[in-house]
Amino acid sequence: MNQEHISRRFDADLEGLRTRVLAMGGLVEQQLLRAMDGLESGDMALIDQVIANDRQVNRHEVELDEACNNVIARRQPAAVDLRMIMTVVKTITDLERIGDEAKKIAKMARDIHGGDSRVVPRVNLRPPADIAVAMLRKALDAFARLDVNASAEVVRQDREVDAGFKAAMRQLITFMMEDPRTISSSLDLLFVARSIERIGDHAKNISEYVVYLVKGRDVRHIGLEAMEKEVASR
Repeated sequence: MNQEHISRRFDADLEGLRTRVLAMGGLVEQQLLRAMDGLESGDMALIDQVIANDRQVNRHEVELDEACNNVIARRQPAAVDLRMIMTVVKTITDLERIGDEAKKIAKMARDIHGGDSRVVPRVNLRPPADIAVAMLRKALDAFARLDVNASAEVVRQDREVDAGFKAAMRQLITFMMEDPRTISSSLDLLFVARSIERIGDHAKNISEYVVYLVKGRDVRHIGLEAMEKEVASR
């Protein structure tokens, strides 16, 4: 009975970690959406809120990292349980970095809407940002449900975000060549586009960790086709 009690407590510890990761993911998603809203609207209160709330994201990472270390020290997990904890540690690192990118977008928005008379080119970065947000949601859902098929879908979507970044970069370079007055704002928007591209990369990483958790196979750097074969295998 004592061993059964210990096992139940361990399962509760792992479930608690999963729940806290998803809560951190929800906060990070909110940060990204608000940063993009601030970029489009110029709402300084919203932009400042995103920048200030980055401290909450950092606190989540530190507290979860400490919780994982405590579980390892107390429970000495092995096999799939150890993979779960390693997945949590890696996932919260990527979530914190997505939070950093959202903060960068907010800072660029603050510069763009800072009250000077800069000429801002019309470049729509919302479509690739929406894809990046969808990737993050799907990656977190895959983590919650241990769904490797959803993980593969996230990796496929990353190609769309990469294509959106390249298209935005071409547009911004054209604006800068045709009208030097747009150079300052174009560079800020280019940093925003790069942040969106990196957010897609981090969401892809999280989805790949899910495959590692479920399959026990590290699928980073093996390519989409090889990953899809691994996901399809029994």
